[in-house]
Amino acid sequence: MRPSTPDDRSVDDGGVHTPSAAGRAVVVVAAGSGTRLALGKPKAFVEVAGRSILERSLDAVFASAVPTQVVVVVPEALVDESRTLVDALAGPARDYASVVVGGATRQQSVAAGLTALGPDVETVLVHDCARPFTPTAQFDLVATTVEASGDGVVPGLPVTDTIKRVDADAAFVVDTVDRSELVAMQTPQGFPRAALDHAYATASVEHTDDAALFAAAGHRVRVVAGDPVAFKITTPWDLRRAETIVAETEATRPGPEASGGPAPRLLTGVGTDVHAFDAAQPMHLGLLHFPGEAGLAGHSDGDAVAHAIVDALLSAAGLGDIGSSFGTDDPRFAGASGDVFLTATLELLAAAGAAPVNVAVQVVGNRPRLSSRRVEMQAGLTRVVGAPVSVSATTTDGLGFTGRGEGVAVIATALVTRDGSSAGHGASPGDATEAASNRLIT
Repeated sequence: MRPSTPDDRSVDDGGVHTPSAAGRAVVVVAAGSGTRLALGKPKAFVEVAGRSILERSLDAVFASAVPTQVVVVVPEALVDESRTLVDALAGPARDYASVVVGGATRQQSVAAGLTALGPDVETVLVHDCARPFTPTAQFDLVATTVEASGDGVVPGLPVTDTIKRVDADAAFVVDTVDRSELVAMQTPQGFPRAALDHAYATASVEHTDDAALFAAAGHRVRVVAGDPVAFKITTPWDLRRAETIVAETEATRPGPEASGGPAPRLLTGVGTDVHAFDAAQPMHLGLLHFPGEAGLAGHSDGDAVAHAIVDALLSAAGLGDIGSSFGTDDPRFAGASGDVFLTATLELLAAAGAAPVNVAVQVVGNRPRLSSRRVEMQAGLTRVVGAPVSVSATTTDGLGFTGRGEGVAVIATALVTRDGSSAGHGASPGDATEAASNRLIT
């Protein structure tokens, strides 16, 4: 259902820029009518606390550290207005941005956006403009996961409401759906460019999102952790909620006079952990218990995922490693669960003026199998860390100690933001570990 070249109504001169070379692209879909908002204008151009939804959506895209082509898909009547807005917002990066005319459906609008991509683009993210608070970290997480896996990638949140299946008239409950098998999809949704182009070129029906179209073409789609703040503005109630979020954010943001110090820095860290299997111990991994599985040997509960995340966060913040903060010679931490170490680590980061942005985890081993509980693990870790945590798993094809089934290895990377003025100040590692030990005792 992809439009043929003569119907690709991209903006021509008088407004178009030749896209700067970039390996990634984000197609921002802003062509919806916004009828449910009932404000007499397309949703993307409705204001939230003085700025349009489109402006707020593009903020996160242009904040990425990775050069990215940005294609904004809008109604034909608003092309000129959109071009002016996008140019102003992009500033010196305006050559990375373009505006194209959308189609009658969302799928046609995305297809129009795909035709505007430069030849160097290999990874494509498709984002609903109506999610204006989606953090930059979610864009980066989706893109890097696509590039690492070659799969389609969607951010998702666990479904917390009880879900019922009803009859054809929606009058009576038929049964209750197992919500552990469900996730609520968000955007951006990311894909390898060639595979997405082919999926659109061969699509014969309308799909509700790009992941469904991509899967219908025979491709695999994996889920990474979403973010509750990346909700979609659909109704007037959503719009009011968005205004509250902006007001709260601005009320707590210090101005230049209040901060008076260096701007926050983004820092990366890497952590690893290895544990041998111990049949006498229960299996705790990623804050989950795996009944019937042999556990992991260790001074604590052996949660290698939690420990690798701790190391990655401490590394990123320049605060040493898990051994220097939570030594195995300390009997107070015998048998401690992974959330104790994570919580104490977050206290260390906070004392140093640092906070997690996102964490990515790779589990290496033959067991336990994570596929059925990966989303649950991501959700639990995300709640404790307070930032998106993605989890993936692999094996070593029978090679090494993990291949022989002797244990599990975990690699974690973390991105944190740190206030430059707070380096060297705040509580010591001992303060946080003392607090952690108190929680263990109580």
